[in-house]
Amino acid sequence: MDFIENNIYHVYNQGNNRQRIFFTYDNQVYFLDKIRKHILPYADILAWCLMYNHFHLMIYVNRLTPDKKDIVEKEVELNELREIRDIGYQHCSKDHTLNYSIGIMLSSYSQSINKQLKRSGSLFRNNTKSECVTNCNGISPSFIDISGGTIIKNYLIEKDYPKACFDYIHHNPVKSGLVEKPEDWEFSSYCDVYGLRNGSLINRERIEEYGLK
Repeated sequence: MDFIENNIYHVYNQGNNRQRIFFTYDNQVYFLDKIRKHILPYADILAWCLMYNHFHLMIYVNRLTPDKKDIVEKEVELNELREIRDIGYQHCSKDHTLNYSIGIMLSSYSQSINKQLKRSGSLFRNNTKSECVTNCNGISPSFIDISGGTIIKNYLIEKDYPKACFDYIHHNPVKSGLVEKPEDWEFSSYCDVYGLRNGSLINRERIEEYGLK
């Protein structure tokens, strides 16, 4: 994944072979904590949705590398995961990017699920996808429903991409037939955006700035 600062991206991944990635209520809460820890040092969250076998994030990238405090915190987690040993700040500052942090988020979550289920192997697909919706360079985002559902038409002009992506993420549970209305799906940001819940993960000012609400 290649990110550019001050742009909005649709980030998503699904279970390997479309298997489930969330098995309990606590799994979803735990994954949201991971998002807070690994994404917010780099980006604002504009929309999110956790489905049974995949997730969607819409993020505004503020920076590609974290400050020193964030790097130290991630170094601790990486050591706990036994993925690195005795690395210094200079090494961390080079390697700890938004792209890398997303990988650590998925890796640490996968290890937790494997331990819970007494299983092994890949939980997610190898390549997490990201589509820029504000700097498309003439290429239309597909917004493919990765569970095999509807594709948002790509004839929209570029200024409409952020709104199309925003609505697509929130209506994913409806299109999948899980609920009748987006507000009925607990694990998305819809209720937070429209004042039905006071969740703190999204950046409401950024949402207003782009006219997404």
